[in-house]
Formats: sequence, structure tokens, C-alpha cells
Amino acid sequence: MSEWKARRFWTAAAVEPAAGGFAVTLDGRPVRTPGKRPLVLPTRALAEAVAAEWQAQGDTVDPRAMPVTRAANSALDTVAQNRASIEGMIAAYGASDLLCYRAEAPEALVARQAAEWDPLLDWAARDLGAPLRVTAGVVPVDQPPESLAALAARLAALTDMELTAMHDLVALSGSLVLGLAAADGLHPPEDIWRLSRIDEDHQASEWGVDEEAAEVAARKRADFLQAHRLLRLARAE
Repeated sequence: MSEWKARRFWTAAAVEPAAGGFAVTLDGRPVRTPGKRPLVLPTRALAEAVAAEWQAQGDTVDPRAMPVTRAANSALDTVAQNRASIEGMIAAYGASDLLCYRAEAPEALVARQAAEWDPLLDWAARDLGAPLRVTAGVVPVDQPPESLAALAARLAALTDMELTAMHDLVALSGSLVLGLAAADGLHPPEDIWRLSRIDEDHQASEWGVDEEAAEVAARKRADFLQAHRLLRLARAE
């Protein structure tokens, strides 16, 4: 039996001003999320990106080709309804941040981690008010409660749409510090992603590239860059 697919039923997708932001419409009819909430976005740029995805659909609807729409739906249907738990989930990365766990060997990897990651931890201490402790190996290290509170406060200040993007930036990189650095424009998103892959890149240089792992990494990279795009759209004037 062939899989059922939703067929295109509209001619034109557009954006219209609405209470609370900008609504996406299909032939003048407002779009709703899967949770039946009005698809109203905080910025015109974000709404136009969603409308463009709808307009680009062919005879059948392919949700995989609509990443901005999926993220917007998630922000409205899931994140907005579960702010506290999602903030807590993201904040937990600060207690075991990737940048705080260093290799014990080889020397080249130890040196590269220090050179690439120490400036980011310096930035977190200076600009975020969140100094973090570094350890070698996998033995957990307790982080200062006041630092974790400062990082959590940064998350609390985000809008629902920004928090949706931040979830992916942090989960994909394994680092709350890297996610916040990407959000603050400390480095281009491509560079932030590269900084999250130092361990994997070193392994590949030593033992060669595993094709399956490389495919997974490529998908994660694309999702990371898409999350950064969502953040920019959510903040566009």
C-alpha cells in the first residue's frame, strides 16, 4: 500500500499582518499548526520564509522540505506550552558542557582543545558572568551554581522561537556555551560547528573518515546551520 500524502490545495502562499506578528495564509486562509494554533510569527522575515516553503511545494506536500515551518510549529505547539521543562533541558548542558571536558592525550589534541576552547570559556566568564571549571577525562566536575544560574537566565530571556532554535544549537553541538556564542554572533555558525567537532575531526585525521559517521555529521551540520538561520529570522527587524 502506498503512503498517503497531503496534496496541494492552494495556489498562493502569502504573509499578512496579524495580532502578535505576521500570519501565513494560503489563498487568503490563515494556516494553523498541527495543534490547531494560528501560525502567527514574530517577524515578517520569518513568516516570509515559512510562506516560501509552502509556495515551493509541488503537487504533494513534503514536510521534510519545510524545516522553518516545522520549527515554527514546534515553537507554537511545544515550546510555548512547556517553557520551564525545555529551558531546564537546555540549561542542563551547562553542567556538563563539551568545552569543559578535555582529552588527556595525545598532546596535539590537548593543545588544540586549549587553543580553540579556552577563549570561549573566557568569553563565557567575562561576558556571560559564567566561569566554568575544566577537567581532563570523563570524571564529572561540579560547576559553580552561580555560573549555571547565569547561563539559565540567558535562556529565560529568549522568546519561544529563539528558544526553539537554541535547543538545536545546543543539542547538536553538545555545548550550551557554543549555542550562546552562536546566538550572540561571537563567530560565524560554520566556525561554531567546527569548534564542536574538534574531537571527531582529530579521530578522522588519525584513523581515516568513516563514511557512515560522515553522513551523520553532515546531517547534523545542516540542522545546526538551519537552527542558526531560524534564530536570525526570529530576530530580524
